[in-house]
Amino acid sequence: MSHAAADAHIRFTLHPDHHPSVIATTSGPTSDAARSHLHDLGFRSTGPDTMVLARIDHEEPYYANAAATQLSRYGFTVEITPPLQEEIDTEWSWGNYPYPWCTRDEVREVSAEAQRIHDDIAEGRLVIQLHANDGHNTVAVGSYTSGVHRHVHLHGANHLRQISTTYDDEAEAVAEFHRLYSVAVRSGPAPLTDLELTIRQVIAAKPVAAADHAHLPPAEPPVAGPGEHEAFLKDLFDQERKWEKYRAFDETTIASHKSLTVRVEFDHEARHRTDVAWTIAKYDGPRRRAHLARHPHRWHTPPLIHAMLQYLDAPPLVTPGDPNDVLHKAAWHPTSHPVRTTWATPGRAIVFESTPYATTDRWMLYGGEDLDRAAWTMRLSSGVPEGLLAQLASAAADLFPAHPSTAPSQQQPPGLRVSAVVPAQRARGR
Repeated sequence: MSHAAADAHIRFTLHPDHHPSVIATTSGPTSDAARSHLHDLGFRSTGPDTMVLARIDHEEPYYANAAATQLSRYGFTVEITPPLQEEIDTEWSWGNYPYPWCTRDEVREVSAEAQRIHDDIAEGRLVIQLHANDGHNTVAVGSYTSGVHRHVHLHGANHLRQISTTYDDEAEAVAEFHRLYSVAVRSGPAPLTDLELTIRQVIAAKPVAAADHAHLPPAEPPVAGPGEHEAFLKDLFDQERKWEKYRAFDETTIASHKSLTVRVEFDHEARHRTDVAWTIAKYDGPRRRAHLARHPHRWHTPPLIHAMLQYLDAPPLVTPGDPNDVLHKAAWHPTSHPVRTTWATPGRAIVFESTPYATTDRWMLYGGEDLDRAAWTMRLSSGVPEGLLAQLASAAADLFPAHPSTAPSQQQPPGLRVSAVVPAQRARGR
């Protein structure tokens, strides 16, 4: 049986406003066939020649690459823009995934199931009757419009939503839900999460309405872009006479403390999420005692880097105390896990995480719009002294107060001329 030639061109690119969503633009005589394939692969139409892939698991580059591979096999001409290809080539890991024993493929399986449930609800195949909050997660009971086990209990939200129990009888499913969650039960579906709301707006190809801003997370505090880090680097080491700065290579600046116990490297070419922009090492004789690595993009580093270098240059006689006490007094929220403890601001703009049994990166500071995909990360080795951790925690608490209206005004360190700007979004957080 003969088939019509796949005479169409599909161009995949990152969404300009909603990373890491992907836009597919089609052209050519058989565009309709290409669009049909794209729809089956999760893309939704936003215009005569455009379709968008927006997922709750932020896996759009992975699935866009799979779609491109499949369409190429069908004979279509496929183009992937360089920024999207960079995202496809970059592996990532969840910042605080609740199932750390899962492999990368298993994580994708969990997310894919959550995506199917999300799509079933959004497209009316799964009708939610009741919802509740069990103290930690959103739970719900709903009914599929067709199928064998039509009635289900759901647990979790976004990329972690799963079917926990199935029922053949609707009355039984609803009665059991009431028994389990009692006075917490509310009618209808739970309010859309910020991510669900954003996805629906992306698919509908409409901007965020003013009335919807209340559903979106608060804006991040001002951050410094790459240009500000260049200025910070110059001003800091020009002022501090105890540091000797030189540019060993075009892409790297190295600064050594006069004590020869601290060394700082700055990569001028660091742009991607997986690149390391700042590396700070403290030595005890020939042996490296502590190591700090800072990843770039939407960086909050100038005040944090400055706080660390001040401590390493001249440790204060009196430190803020235990870092946990510092964050507790700052009203950050603690969460305990079997192998780690995390402290987060109420708005979840930043997290300070301790992994006491780790032998390498024992502490981590990370933040961004979505903490599951941190936009920036600071890693600290097991040799970092507690005083430095407390100093860093204090600086982070000043930058991200729990109650901004009552917190003291934030000031740049003396002598630094680092302007606060928000650079354009590039890639998804990891």
